[in-house]
Amino acid sequence: MAQQPGPAWIRDFADTGLADLPSVGGKNASLGELASSLGTFLAVPEGFAVVADGYRSFVAQDGLWERLAAILDSVDWQDAALAERAAQELREMVLATPLPDEVAEQAAAAYVGLEQRFGRRVAVAVRSSATAEDLPEASFAGVHESFLNVRGQAALIEAIRQCYASLFSVRAITYRIEQGFVHDAVALSVGVQRMIRADRAASGVIFTLETESGNRDIVMITGVWGLGEAIVQGIADPDEFLVHKPMLRQGHAHVLRRRIGAKQVRLIYSRPGAARPTSWKRVPRKLRSSPCLNDDQILDLARQALLIEQHYSGVHGRDTPMDIEWAEDGPGGKLYIVQARPETVHSARQRQVMQVSRLTGKGRVLLTGQAVGQGIASGRVRQVADTHGLAELKAGEVLVAATTAPDWESAMQRAAAIVTEHGGRTCHAAIVARELGIPAIVGVKGATQLLQEGAAVTVSCAEGEVGQVLEGLVPFETQAVELNPAALPPVEIMVNLGNPDLAFKTAALPVSGVGLARMEFIITEAIRAHPMALRFPERIAAASTRRAIDRLIGNSATGSDYFVAQLAEGIAVIAAAFYPRPVILRTSDFKSNEYAALLGGSDFEQAEANPMIGFRGAARYVHPAYRPAFELECQAIKRVRDELGLTNLIVMIPFCRRIEEAREVLSIMAGQGLERGKNGLQLYIMCEIPSNVVLIDAFAQLFDGFSIGSNDLTQLTLGIDRDSDILSPGFSEQDPAVLALIEQAIAGAHRAGRHCGICGQGPSDRPEFAEWLIARGIDSMSLNPDSVPALLQRLAR
Repeated sequence: MAQQPGPAWIRDFADTGLADLPSVGGKNASLGELASSLGTFLAVPEGFAVVADGYRSFVAQDGLWERLAAILDSVDWQDAALAERAAQELREMVLATPLPDEVAEQAAAAYVGLEQRFGRRVAVAVRSSATAEDLPEASFAGVHESFLNVRGQAALIEAIRQCYASLFSVRAITYRIEQGFVHDAVALSVGVQRMIRADRAASGVIFTLETESGNRDIVMITGVWGLGEAIVQGIADPDEFLVHKPMLRQGHAHVLRRRIGAKQVRLIYSRPGAARPTSWKRVPRKLRSSPCLNDDQILDLARQALLIEQHYSGVHGRDTPMDIEWAEDGPGGKLYIVQARPETVHSARQRQVMQVSRLTGKGRVLLTGQAVGQGIASGRVRQVADTHGLAELKAGEVLVAATTAPDWESAMQRAAAIVTEHGGRTCHAAIVARELGIPAIVGVKGATQLLQEGAAVTVSCAEGEVGQVLEGLVPFETQAVELNPAALPPVEIMVNLGNPDLAFKTAALPVSGVGLARMEFIITEAIRAHPMALRFPERIAAASTRRAIDRLIGNSATGSDYFVAQLAEGIAVIAAAFYPRPVILRTSDFKSNEYAALLGGSDFEQAEANPMIGFRGAARYVHPAYRPAFELECQAIKRVRDELGLTNLIVMIPFCRRIEEAREVLSIMAGQGLERGKNGLQLYIMCEIPSNVVLIDAFAQLFDGFSIGSNDLTQLTLGIDRDSDILSPGFSEQDPAVLALIEQAIAGAHRAGRHCGICGQGPSDRPEFAEWLIARGIDSMSLNPDSVPALLQRLAR
């Protein structure tokens, strides 16, 4: 009688899929799904899985599981010191037990198969893959160990045992308890995957959504030089690139935004014979300032990410945002997808209410970094350098560290907020903070030196992507905002917005779009120089200012190219965040004194006695002193609409005094490719000067809509400088004269079939004013974001 073959302890990734999760765990099932179902379209490194039954066979030896279970069931895992001693004992028991002979033999034979294809002692990554891992409701991200640059059969067998032992770290045990998993219900498969030589190139993480807001229209790609552990551990601050899904699908292949990180260190293979298989190395300055991916590579990865998301969404029968790891095989080499799993934080938040926090007091800004989450928290600083320091962390304190590690996770939930010196929005600290729902700021330079132990601080992530550590316990409030579209009022509620960093967070509000997108913030914060100084650097008198301009534009060919690229990127982020909702962009409306404050501005601006009613708005655009800069603004807008495909962008002209002035502005715009009606372009005008109301029928022939600027309209109707303290009691947009003009403006716009909205705080501060506007047929009211919840609640009542 022929001998029956023994159990198969090994599964090749090419023969594995999501249906095999019970036997190979979440990570390996997902790798197998990539290789077997998408291998024609994606490059996935070859490898195999040691099935979970191999682990079960391992712990069944000599009553090992019974001994492990006795300790697991008897220990108080909330006692940090006791938990650490017990976990150490558990791991020692595992590491003292050899693998079953058949498991070891089959794993070694599978590794020999890789050697035959890719060379003797081929480097592999050995990764833990729990049977409860990478589920939509529980990621187990970073909980179990992985080992890189493993070479040779003996090293492979030892790495497999180390993976088994990682099931019994404090973080793994407490995570199972918190997630409600019974210990003996979670088994471990081990993935063995050929390593890609990213140590000589780059690697990183992709999310098929914007990680802070959960916006599903974004692919967010992060990357560093070297192996990807530098991102996960938060040791290097990564580059970050955004791609807009709808535009990519429509054939507009462009990178939406680029953020170049410091990328201080990289993880590389160690030399043969070294004590550790990998080592950290500082990145040369030139590489640190260079993006780790070019645009073609970014778009290639974005397309692959969309393909993976589409496939997994089909398998799960629902929209499934993905968390993907990528690696480049040597400089300029092939891009590989080395892992993919469902994103868990935003996927688990199927809620109809969002929490909106805002500061109600002021405090001195101590430090800034990348914001994670959108909340605010206060507490006293607790400096933590290692796992021993975690025992001192009390509930409600602000955890401050150089970086965090996976084995800190059980203690981190006690923190009110987290601040780390290193890391990006996909590092360990950021991932854990999102899961716990607490604010965090990462990449905060000098945090461990400048934030004193015990000092009271407030951590605010409510201002967009730049988080602030404020001195003292600054007051704040949190409001619940209903996201049910059926509860929206009949009038369109829109938002005023200028900071692109706030765009995705603000777009989550139940609003109809952006009623006033201000260009000025982008110019002051991202561009930082006077546009005419960038256009004509030879006219700058001071050599030091010319050098500063040269440093600012960096690798851009000219100052004009720099201005157009930076402005287009900022505008595009806002338009993409709200797509397909309309975004009404107001062209620049600086006053001469504000322009003079920009780098190089003093060479191009004349002093004015009253800049408020001076050289601003449309008058600038048609004047030789600014027209070349306005043409650059037009080029940036054209790029956003025509090249990036964001045709939801509407352009609005401010402070246009006369009909002849309006015609000349429109002529200049048409000469730059922004012709009204072409490619669906709508042009609006600010209705903020009495002449706009008096001649509204004539202006309506030139523009598609009006936005009432109540502040300027009030000051010019009443003859009151809106900045005058002595006259401020008489400044009221509800003065009968102002109300009469607003009413005429609404009626005149509607008479011509034009849209008419209003942007300002009046409707949110005074409910009776909002009701008055609605009664007169106002089409939209645009407010600051923090005023939206209160107005929606009032109008709903």
